[in-house]
Amino acid sequence: MDLRKLKKLIDLVQESGIGEIEITEGEEKVRISRQGAGAQPLIMAAPAMQQMPMPVPGTGPSANSTTVPPGAEGGKPTEPSGHQLKSPMVGTFYRAPSPGAPSFVEVGQSVTKGQTLCIIEAMKLLNEIESDVAGTIRAVLAENGQPVEYGQGLFVIDV
Repeated sequence: MDLRKLKKLIDLVQESGIGEIEITEGEEKVRISRQGAGAQPLIMAAPAMQQMPMPVPGTGPSANSTTVPPGAEGGKPTEPSGHQLKSPMVGTFYRAPSPGAPSFVEVGQSVTKGQTLCIIEAMKLLNEIESDVAGTIRAVLAENGQPVEYGQGLFVIDV
């Protein structure tokens, strides 16, 4: 990109009051960002990679032995057994119809098939999630106000 164009873009950003502009010309890309009077530049650094020693043949564990990766000894935390109601969509999980209202269900409460258990907000739409079985709520697996993925467990219900 021509130096005169860059100077003109910088002047435009300073005069107009916009915070940032990004221009792409062919394979060249320029981003000009304006900082406020007392603003500190934001510096982001990638975490440093740890150096792992290379194994020397004949000095490590034998080829037929098995090793357990660090942190894998304990295994995965076990989830309560029972029927697991899974999220039918990606969105934000809410246990209650509004911020001050009581939760739809609590652990230990009996539920019927078709009863509303929670709300998942997706694309500004509130979707009521209903129980697909009758039983007792054993566990709530999602946190209120947190994002959930498709197929993620929300509740464990004893049938």
